[in-house]
Amino acid sequence: MSPRPRKSHVSHDRWLVSYADFITLLFAFFVVLYAFAKADQKKQVQVAEAIDTAFRSLGIFPDSSRTPANRASTAAGADQAAIPMNIVMGEDVLAPAKVKQDLEQIRRELQQTLSNQVATHTVSIQMGRDGLVISLREAGFFDSGSATPKPETLATLRQIAASLGRTAYDLRIEGHTDNIPIHTAEFDTNWELSAARATRIARLFLDTHAIPPERIAAAGYAEFHPVAGNDTPQGRAENRRVDLVVLPRTRTNFSVPGFPRPAGQWRKITDQDAPPQP
Repeated sequence: MSPRPRKSHVSHDRWLVSYADFITLLFAFFVVLYAFAKADQKKQVQVAEAIDTAFRSLGIFPDSSRTPANRASTAAGADQAAIPMNIVMGEDVLAPAKVKQDLEQIRRELQQTLSNQVATHTVSIQMGRDGLVISLREAGFFDSGSATPKPETLATLRQIAASLGRTAYDLRIEGHTDNIPIHTAEFDTNWELSAARATRIARLFLDTHAIPPERIAAAGYAEFHPVAGNDTPQGRAENRRVDLVVLPRTRTNFSVPGFPRPAGQWRKITDQDAPPQP
């Protein structure tokens, strides 16, 4: 008698094989992503060190301003995200966030000190492109066509000098006019009037001995830097002003030997030259 044939056993767990293959591939995929991420962090640190070394050799960053990352610290903090360096040509070695925080504090203090002048619109205080801008309107501080501050404004100017003297930033005093030509016995052009007003304010600040002389600069811009249109009396009144610009001290030294000289024709750099935002 022949033995009965055995029935083949069909397994219902064959899906585990495919599932195990899928898990293995997924694990390998994440391992590759992790490896790429670690490689990118290492490259960021290397690029940061190279840029820091290059700027030190050019005299832009002093040795004490930034501590270069060494390999030991890199290995110790390998699991930490690499922090990209924020390098801005012509800006102080202080972090931009710290500079902005200081200028905001100065703005709040001046707004409280000059609350009456701000309320009467003879003084305006706002953040500008280069720093904190304190605008002294002509109507409140000067007679028309004169570069001598009104006697009643001297106390206000001394208050401003005392407040700015407690800071560590430079002060650029800018004279501005409207586009109406001037020709008097004292001033032939708006250039001379704007420069004279800025110089008079600078001289008054120097007489208070509140701000070191090496931190003060005066410039005249005539009608070529308006803040409003010159086609209305209100706009021209806003343009007739003296701006006190509180700005960080620059440490860029273009006289250092080996500083790369620009090639090609000179041209002005504008906002259109900024790299596109990601």
